[in-house]
Amino acid sequence: MTRTKLEPGTNAVSSRVAATLRSLRTQIDRLDLQILKLVNERASVAAEIGKYKNEAGGEVFSPAREEEVLQNVVEATKGPLDEGTIKAIFREIMSGSRALQKVIKVAYLGPEYSFSHLAAVERFGQAVEFMRVGSIAAVFEEVNRSHADFGVVPLENSTDGRVADTLDMFIRLPQLKISAEVRLRIHHNLLANCDQQEIRRVYSKPQALSQCRNWLSKNVPHASLHEVASTATAAELAQREPGAAAVASNQAAVRFGLRVLFSDIEDSPYNETRFAVIGTQECPRTGHDKTAIMFKIAHEPGSLVAALNVFKQNKLNLTWIESFPVKSPKAEYVFFVDFEGHIEDLRVKRALATLKDQCDQLSILGSFPIAQVSG
Repeated sequence: MTRTKLEPGTNAVSSRVAATLRSLRTQIDRLDLQILKLVNERASVAAEIGKYKNEAGGEVFSPAREEEVLQNVVEATKGPLDEGTIKAIFREIMSGSRALQKVIKVAYLGPEYSFSHLAAVERFGQAVEFMRVGSIAAVFEEVNRSHADFGVVPLENSTDGRVADTLDMFIRLPQLKISAEVRLRIHHNLLANCDQQEIRRVYSKPQALSQCRNWLSKNVPHASLHEVASTATAAELAQREPGAAAVASNQAAVRFGLRVLFSDIEDSPYNETRFAVIGTQECPRTGHDKTAIMFKIAHEPGSLVAALNVFKQNKLNLTWIESFPVKSPKAEYVFFVDFEGHIEDLRVKRALATLKDQCDQLSILGSFPIAQVSG
C-alpha cells in the first residue's frame, strides 16, 4: 500500500482550521437565534400596529412607510452586504409582517416569472396572494371589481416608451389610482436546450424582442421571431419545442429547466421598465414623491403650451409626458404627465387648480413615493 507522505505540521494546520471553523459556525448559530428572536419581536410590534390601524380604518399596505424603512436600513448599513441584499431581506420581513394583519391579493400579467411577476415580488415580497391574469386589462378589472387589492402593470420602458394597453385602461377606469411605482432593470437572456446554431425559432413578448432586436439579428439571423403573451410563456414553449429558444429572465430559465446560452442580450445596458402599482388607496406624503395626472385640452393652437407652462410657473419638475389618442370621431389626445411633488403640497394644489380651469378634463392618478431602480 502506498502511503501519502504529509508535510511536517500538516495535521496541526488541519486541526487548527477545523477548530476555527467550528468556532465560527458556533458564532453563526448563536447569531441566527438572535436574528430570529429580533425578527419575531419586530413582527409582534408590526401586528400591534396593525390592530391600531384596523381600528382607525387604515390600510395594511403602506408604500410610503415601507420606502422609509428601506431607506433607513440602506443608509445605516456599513456592509459587507450590498444594498440590494439588504433591501431584499427587509422586503421579505415587511411582507411577512404585513401578512399577519392581512394577506393582500396582487394581480399581475402572468404567468409566473414574467417581468410583471418579478416587479410584483420586488414591491410586495412573497407573503401575498398573487393572482396571475392574461392581460393588462384584466389586471385593472380585477382591482376595479375588488377581486384583488392591488395590481402591477407596466407603464413605460426606457427603450420602447409607453405601454399603450396600460394608458388605455387608465382612460377607461380613471378611478383607479397609482399607489406606488417599481423601477426594474430589465436583463434579457437567450434561453434554450439546444445549441445556438440549432435555433430556428425565438419566442418572447413583443417588447422583449424589440429591446433585443440588434443582438438577435447579429447572433441568430437564421431564426424567425415569434411574439407571445409573456417572456414566461416563451420559456415554456422553448422547453417543449425542439429548435426553439426564448428571450426571458434568469428566473424563467430556472423554472423551466432551460440553459442560459447568452446573458444580458438587451441592446441598451440601461434598459429599464417602470411599473405602476394600481389600487384605490391614497398614499400619504413622504417629501420625496411624484404625482401622476392625465388631462385633455382643447384641440387648438397653444393649448398644450399653456398647460405645460403651469408647471413651469409653479416650479414643478416634469418627469414624464406622453400623448395618447382618444378613441373618438374627432382627432383628440389625452396627455399623461407625472411630476415631482405630492397632491398635498401647496405648489401642486395651486398648479392643479389652475390646470383644471384650462382643461376639458383632468384626472389625478395619484401621488406616490419616488422609487429607485432595482435589479
